[in-house]
Amino acid sequence: MEDLHLLEDDELVSRTQAGDTQAFDVLWHKYSPRIYSLVYNMTSNHEDANDLLLEVFAKAFRAISGFKGKSSFYTWIHAIAVNMTINFVKKRGRRFQMSLDDFDSNIHNDKEFIELTASNTPIREVDLSELQQRLNEAMMKLSVEHRAVVTMFDIQGMPHAEIAKVLGVPEATVRSRLFYAHRQLQNYLEEFRKQ
Repeated sequence: MEDLHLLEDDELVSRTQAGDTQAFDVLWHKYSPRIYSLVYNMTSNHEDANDLLLEVFAKAFRAISGFKGKSSFYTWIHAIAVNMTINFVKKRGRRFQMSLDDFDSNIHNDKEFIELTASNTPIREVDLSELQQRLNEAMMKLSVEHRAVVTMFDIQGMPHAEIAKVLGVPEATVRSRLFYAHRQLQNYLEEFRKQ
């Protein structure tokens, strides 16, 4: 019996297009954790993220017959997720907070963070929960488009070129949005530091 998990994405897509739902299940298992993380970090709501995750994959399954392979499946599914989440956030008109779970799990491997916290510097005195709250507040001030770029780049580690493909914009636009978003976050956190 063939192990579908060993197949490349393009083969899984071809098989799904031919009616093999098990091939799509493999794509679901491969990409759903990453898509969930993306959606959750844009909405900061587990219920909404779960609902959107199901909607994203349902839409992808319905539309996969038209997938021509001009981009990778990875890029295509991310584009669907980002567009659906942006539309959802705009439609609801809510203000969302960003989760820092990914930052928290990765920060202990950050060389600069380790060096800063290893010595007796003032940063050790900072109330990290208050800093996290301030960062959440700063993220909420960004547009959902800027949050999407920050989430994909800073949390998911996607390169500019891949983000550009997902969003269907030039790389220069991605860099511009990141620059603006990072500057806004930095300005807001500078104000906090001065308090």
